[in-house]
Formats: sequence, C-alpha cells, structure tokens
Amino acid sequence: MENLEQPSVEAKHDLEVPRPTPAVVPPAPTPAHHHIPSGRVRFLSIALLLILSSTLGFFGGWLGSSSDKTSEQKQQVILKTQGQLISNIAQSVGQSVVSVDVVSSSNAGAGTYLNFGLPQQNTTEQSAGTGIILSKDGLIITNRHVVPSGTTSVSVTLSDGTTFEDVKVLGRTSSRDSLDIAFLKIKDTNGKKLTPAKIGDSSKTKIGDPVIAIGNALGQFQNTVTSGIISGHGRSVQASDGDGTNSENLEDLFQTDAAINEGNSGGPLVNLDGEVIGINTAVAGNAQSIGFAIPINDVSGLMDSVKQTGALQRPYLGVVYVSLTDDIAKQYKLSATRGAYIPPETIMGEQTVISGSPAAKAGLKQGDIITKVGDTAIDQNHSLTSVLGHHAVNEKVTLTVVRDGRQQSIDVTLGVAPSE
Repeated sequence: MENLEQPSVEAKHDLEVPRPTPAVVPPAPTPAHHHIPSGRVRFLSIALLLILSSTLGFFGGWLGSSSDKTSEQKQQVILKTQGQLISNIAQSVGQSVVSVDVVSSSNAGAGTYLNFGLPQQNTTEQSAGTGIILSKDGLIITNRHVVPSGTTSVSVTLSDGTTFEDVKVLGRTSSRDSLDIAFLKIKDTNGKKLTPAKIGDSSKTKIGDPVIAIGNALGQFQNTVTSGIISGHGRSVQASDGDGTNSENLEDLFQTDAAINEGNSGGPLVNLDGEVIGINTAVAGNAQSIGFAIPINDVSGLMDSVKQTGALQRPYLGVVYVSLTDDIAKQYKLSATRGAYIPPETIMGEQTVISGSPAAKAGLKQGDIITKVGDTAIDQNHSLTSVLGHHAVNEKVTLTVVRDGRQQSIDVTLGVAPSE
C-alpha cells in the first residue's frame, strides 16, 4: 500500500493589510481572516492524523474481513462443486447398481444328533449385498460371498425400486480362489430397460486418486454413497465372515478410505469420470475407513468370457505358489525377490504343480519362479492370480521363468479352473 502524506495546515497570519491614508477617505475595512494559534494547529494536525489512522485501520480491517469472506466463499464454491459432482456421479452410476437379496440354507450340523437323538435341521438365512449391471439383457457381477454355496434363491432390486425375483447364479469362483467374484443373470427383464455400468481401466488408477463407493448398505435396498481416495494398491488380506468363519485369502486389492459398509460388497468403486475401476469386497474389522476393492482389470477376462459363453470359466494354470518378498526370497535363498515361487514341498497336502494341469503339460517344475506373464511383471502390485485374470480360457500366454538361476520362456495354454 502506498504511503499517504499527512496534509499540512497553514495559519494565515502573514496577510499584509494596506494602511489608511490621512485623507478624508475612510479607512478600508480590515479583511476578514482568522488568526489560528500555533498550538491549535498542532492539535488539529494530530486530530486529523488520528482520524486518518482510524479510517485506514477500519479500511484495512474491512479488506482483511473481505479477504477472509472471499476465501470462505471460494472454499464453499469448491465444496459445492465437489458435492454436485459426486451427486451427479452417484445419480448416473446408481442406475447400474442393484441390491441383491439372497436366501441360503446351511446344513453345518448334518450328521450330528442333538436334542435327544433328533437330527439337526437345516437353517435358512437371508442376506443382502450389491451388484453391478454389465449388460442390457441382465448380466450382473457381484462378490462370491454375496451368493455363497448353499444359495437357494436370489432377487435383485433396481435403483428405481423394480424387483426381479427369478435370478440365476451363472457361476462363482472357487472358495480357494483369491478372486472373490460371482455372476448373476436376470432370466426375464420383462422389457425393462437396464443401464450397464461404464467400465474403466484400473491400471491408470494412482494412489491419491479420488473415488466414490456405491452400495446397498445394510440391505435396505437404497443406494448409499461414500467418497474418499485410493490409499494403496496391491494389498493382500485374509477375509472372513463377521463371526470369523469362511476365511479366504484375497490378493491385489485397492485400499481406500471411502467407507465400505455392510451390504456394500459387490458394489462399484468409481472414479470421477463415473467409470467402475473396482468392486468393493471387504472392510478392515479393527480399523475405521479402511476398505478394499478388486481392481476391475483383474476380472476383465472373466467378464468377456461370461458375456460370450454365458458361463463362468476361470483361466487356470495349475500351480500352488508363494508371492515373493525380500524376506521370503531370503528364507528360500532365491536369486529373484519378486515373482510367484513354486515351492518344492507340498502345500496343505497338495502338489505345487498339479498333475494334468496346463502348468504340468507345459513343463513347469517345483522350484520355478514365474516372474512375468506376457509383458506383465509379477510383483507386490500384481499377483499371478490377478494377472491371469486378464486373460481367457484357451489363450496361449508366455511365462518368464527363473529356474536354477537362469531365465527362460515357457508357453502355456490356459485351461478352465475346476469347480469346487
């Protein structure tokens, strides 16, 4: 701000007045002027300075207040814009999100006799989850644990409240598969126009990217929306039901702080372009706002296969492996520190190269380390299972393998994963 000079006040007491002549002409009247004492001049100068200082202070305060208000207004505009964007995305993508209502039976007590020798009866359970519409004719993707083995009936409800009772489970991945996926099909849409979701490219997703999770929280048949960021990728977790049963290992997951609540499983994780880049699948039990989602690229091969054949055919290699880290590589005294290691010993009583599998037919051996599938490296962000999910049954792929410290290429034609 420029310096403002204080205007000076000059006392006009040096004005010369002509003297009267001794003639008969009457003396000229003395001009009217005010003689201001010098002390008063100082007082007026100080007073004026105080007035100007107060004015400038008020003006400066007003400017500061105005600046704060402008900053607040800008923040409000940004928040309003973000809120409007999320609302628009939720409304658009929400048309492709369905509530999944499941009835299943459990016969865990079969073969046991309780209550004075009477056999335990099967129990019927109701549960709910979320699904994503993939095609206009009613193909839906969800999580395997939403429609578990033992499911007796499935119905889905659209965002507008339309319900379809006759829904078929086309297939689900094996409970030993790290990919928690199932496919549903509405048998008859009754002419209802369905809106398929827009599928994105999860490989372009970076840590810090904003995301939105949409799902059927608590089975209330009403979509809920939460927002957050991608806080990690390539995560491996051990998931289980709320009571700690049915534990399963999940790999290559997105981690997000967008709240994923009960009932959100199988719903979409979308980017700000409204594209599905993940499938919500789990939430950390002992932490707040830590959720996990399957990258959509990990199921791209499966989605294409189901659309073409109407059945779930999981690409299958036929090895039991350990994902390498620095510590595991050191433990096994391996030269490679990243990749899928096929141990020489059996795991859970099973040979690590399964007899008759595509891997066995291609000549893979115990002790091999698969470091690449095609051009994709197997590392902490890309597990072997997830990378194979990008491919299709009967597709030939080239594996880069380290055997006895030497690198070689082995061609394999992928098969169909066996059922449970």
